[in-house]
Amino acid sequence: MIPKILFFVFCLSVFTVFYSYVLFPLLLRIIAYKKSFKFSQNQNENGVSVLISAFNEESVIAEKIRSIFASDFAPDKIEILIGSDSSTDRTEVIVKEIMLKEPRIRFFDYKVRRGKPSVINDLVKEAKFPFVILTDANVYFEKNTINKLIRHFNDAKVGLVGANILNVGMRSDGISIQEKSYIQRENLIKYNEGLIWGTMMGPFGGCYMIRKELYDEVPADSLVDDFFISMRILEKKFLCRNELMAICYEDVPNEIKEEFRRKARISAGNFQNLARFKHFLLNPFTAAGFCFISHKLIRWITPIFLLTSLVSLFFLIPFHPIFLFFFIGELLLLLAPLLDLFLKKIGLHFKLIRFIAYFSYMNLALIKGYISFRKGIKSGVWIPTKRS
Repeated sequence: MIPKILFFVFCLSVFTVFYSYVLFPLLLRIIAYKKSFKFSQNQNENGVSVLISAFNEESVIAEKIRSIFASDFAPDKIEILIGSDSSTDRTEVIVKEIMLKEPRIRFFDYKVRRGKPSVINDLVKEAKFPFVILTDANVYFEKNTINKLIRHFNDAKVGLVGANILNVGMRSDGISIQEKSYIQRENLIKYNEGLIWGTMMGPFGGCYMIRKELYDEVPADSLVDDFFISMRILEKKFLCRNELMAICYEDVPNEIKEEFRRKARISAGNFQNLARFKHFLLNPFTAAGFCFISHKLIRWITPIFLLTSLVSLFFLIPFHPIFLFFFIGELLLLLAPLLDLFLKKIGLHFKLIRFIAYFSYMNLALIKGYISFRKGIKSGVWIPTKRS
């Protein structure tokens, strides 16, 4: 007879992962069907301060500034604040050359490297407008990006709105296609969370707008500042949304080593935020608590479910041949990165295998991130992903 406890552990582990990755997004799509945001006809006439924390961004900073000032947003209602986090390249020179012709830019040269959270904390204090956009140097705006974001704030209950970041630079020899697919799927999940309940679980940090008055200083050791900011706003009972029509462009990572390092850093930051916002877990029947558990918590602890399902399958093998089949299948899933690496070395690229490998890489990064978190994180400084 099949041991009920082992079988239960296996089924629960598989179902929980399946729920977070498949059923929860499907549930959101069903609930959000035919829903849409309603906007006031009155144009928001408030100004916007665009804040950029820059570290060695000489290859992208000029184009970034150009994309902002090419906006169809009122020219006298926009300013750019750039904080150099002790850059060692030509970032300062390039910005100051542009500033000779453009008085709407303010540049802050911080001589000591402190990390993005500390730079943003300082820039927010300097911002003169009631709305601020936090954005990365390599994320370029479309002409109507700012207008599409700010229209949400005619609703006094809205505290944060994230942009829709589209990826460019797809290549078949790396993980850029898989990363793009993941980001597009996440964008839709975040959109539906915001559309249904106003509880988007963290914007993509490349571009989002908030009410300056709602900004709380981010701890200097934070590795995922965007999630921290959005959860603080949800704590204050304001809405967080995602706007699919507020489009930005960003080059997507293609090298798995670079992306693994970035995801491991984000994972460590996720566990920081789990410790800071664990009280949401105590309210699973609120919209924020439900989304936090379904969208974030389960994914962050998916390696545990993968391990428990694998171990339970191992002990179930003597009771029925089908468990051996499942056991081998899960082993192949977990070892997909090695298979993908071998195929890549001989010049073969299979999308399906790379998607499976990408899933395994993400969970390996979660494990590495958790280890870093347990060791203690003392600084919010990190090495940016290489720009394409």
